[in-house]
Amino acid sequence: MATDQFDSALDLLRRLPPSSTTTSLNRICALAPHLTEDLLSSVDQPLEVRRCKKTGRDYLLCDYNRDGDAWRSPWSNEFEYHGGDNGAPAGDEGEEEEEEGVKPSERVRRMEVAMGEGIEVYRELYYEGGVSSVYFWDLDDGFAGVVLLKKTTPKGKSEGGWDSIHVFEAIDRARTAHYKLTSTVILRLSTTNNELGDMYLSGNMTRQIEQDMSVTDDSSHIVNVGRLVEDMELRMRNLLQAEEVYFGKAKDVVGDLRSIPSLTEANREKASHKEMIDSMKR
Repeated sequence: MATDQFDSALDLLRRLPPSSTTTSLNRICALAPHLTEDLLSSVDQPLEVRRCKKTGRDYLLCDYNRDGDAWRSPWSNEFEYHGGDNGAPAGDEGEEEEEEGVKPSERVRRMEVAMGEGIEVYRELYYEGGVSSVYFWDLDDGFAGVVLLKKTTPKGKSEGGWDSIHVFEAIDRARTAHYKLTSTVILRLSTTNNELGDMYLSGNMTRQIEQDMSVTDDSSHIVNVGRLVEDMELRMRNLLQAEEVYFGKAKDVVGDLRSIPSLTEANREKASHKEMIDSMKR
């Protein structure tokens, strides 16, 4: 029964607007609290930004740095409770207490910090702003982690947002490591003008890759994961920009639904085009 409810919830979320994924997810969790943990770990939603109480630096929230109603800051490596957000019950500010959860080992934490510094440089070069966070955790035969990137444009007539979620596993072998990377991009765009009216475009894309790469020490993992993330982001950006994949299809659909030129002019052009094709076939 629970499995059927979980599958139905995922099926429902796939049919609801991507722009309201967080709201829809919270409402489903309120109706079926027993599905909360499974849904939060299975459904990708736009990343939320919080400020580290100890360092004053922004970081991103996701299911991989969450422990109950607390989230681990990558800057302080401490869990912080954010009352009233993400389904957490609201409480008095004076009663908020630091929550303790599972933290990475000392070795994995060092790699997490080094990877975070590298992603900060990557973010400034590619995104020229935004927020990024990196979280690592231990596995029995290696380690795993997630690289998060978020960039939004200032609110106005044209708005947009990009969320990248790169989850990976690194399985240690003799002189190599086996990496499995699953990347999801959540994209949303909106614009308003007198000719077009209101338009909102949103969606997500997920891709996966596995690869064996040579390793000499822990710093090799940082280089390897960074290269995989950079290559995957470039590939997914190209797919989104390619006319036949995403924007081109949306342009064709919108063009068929709404015509800015008058219908008489559009019909005249179609008739001329058809007449030309017919004359070439003779």
